[in-house]
Amino acid sequence: MSFDAVEAVRVTGAGPAAGALRVPGDKSISHRALLLSALAHGTSTVTGLSRGQDVTHTRRAIERFGVVIEDDGHGRLRVEGPLRHEPDDVLDAGNAGTGIRLMAGVCAGVDGVSVLTGDRFLRRRPMSRIADPLREMGARVDGREHGQLAPLVIRGGNLHGITHAPKVASAQVKSAIMLAGLSAEGPTTVVEAHPTRRHTEEMLLGFGGRVRVDGTRVTVEPGPLSATDVAVPGDPSQAAFWAVAALLAEGGSVVVEDLYTGFGRSDFVDVLRRMGAAIEFDEATGTLTVRSSRLRAVELTAADIPGIVDEVPVLAVAAAVAEGTTVISGAGELRAKESDRIAHTCGMLRALGVTVTETEDGMVIKGGAKLRPGTVDSHGDHRLAMAAAVAAAATEGETLITGWDSVATSYPAFMEDLVSLTGAGVTAADDEV
Repeated sequence: MSFDAVEAVRVTGAGPAAGALRVPGDKSISHRALLLSALAHGTSTVTGLSRGQDVTHTRRAIERFGVVIEDDGHGRLRVEGPLRHEPDDVLDAGNAGTGIRLMAGVCAGVDGVSVLTGDRFLRRRPMSRIADPLREMGARVDGREHGQLAPLVIRGGNLHGITHAPKVASAQVKSAIMLAGLSAEGPTTVVEAHPTRRHTEEMLLGFGGRVRVDGTRVTVEPGPLSATDVAVPGDPSQAAFWAVAALLAEGGSVVVEDLYTGFGRSDFVDVLRRMGAAIEFDEATGTLTVRSSRLRAVELTAADIPGIVDEVPVLAVAAAVAEGTTVISGAGELRAKESDRIAHTCGMLRALGVTVTETEDGMVIKGGAKLRPGTVDSHGDHRLAMAAAVAAAATEGETLITGWDSVATSYPAFMEDLVSLTGAGVTAADDEV
């Protein structure tokens, strides 16, 4: 049975996670592969693309600009660029914060009007962090609450380069500005307080873009892109769930193959290593190997957060069983993700029998807990739902997880992989919500 459209599931723990697998194509790279292929002159080939709903929304959005995409049905897409005209319909990003923010950067460089929206969760997420610098570059950006919330209306074209220091360390914000900079007059520079993931910088170079990276300072020069072939590797943030699954029960052993190995995406490996995990990451092959281990508490600060912003919910599960008290601070950005990930991660842990204190910018987790079954509301956040499922699979008893249909945005086959690795019992529970 497929669980990708099921609103609620019951998970019964069965034992340790053991086995090998490949996770879906990296979602962040998939968004960028489609957008850069749409901007480039010529026909690009993309393989390994994430099949989650978030990336599907980005694919449909670029087709609204007149970009032709051919799918051979075997995981290979041919994308014929460049963009031909302003979009002929509203651009719906679904639940994808990366999708809507990067598309806003693209739309700022298009001569015409674009309207961007998303689902009810995305329409609550802050957009002023991209709207303000795009306005500074010359785009006209409006939206709800004075341009702070989607739907956004962007009239693009006639941009000029700027130097911008974002208030929030965010690869999405940096990338939106860089993509707009491709169509600006003069160079565009982003100066970050903390270095963030460099997918856009790396991929722009592959498409012939002119990019310079100097520490936390990134500069892009305007100019056309050339079509290329992109092979999307596996998503490390999805592998983090299986790494923690292997650690939770004695006898656990998981191998995840063909992962992305670039800058800023294996920070969760370093965190788990600091916690005492037996974990190896072969960057030559992208292979992650994890074995069950006794974990100890760790302190995570603002400098750690940009590299683990997606993994905090499942790392919190690991902290729950570790010896000692884990303190996470400087993570205020998590309140503006798919859900308030600070409040709702704390709620998930409490539902599973963990003692946790919520703080303004993080949480304090008392470790050494014996996880117990409970009822977890994911609040429509796919990463919370998956973190809860990993914990439930290592728990004696049956756990109800609501909002499970959100997982289809990034990892439609997650439950099938969970069952394969752990033997957990899973049933649909839509009649209980």
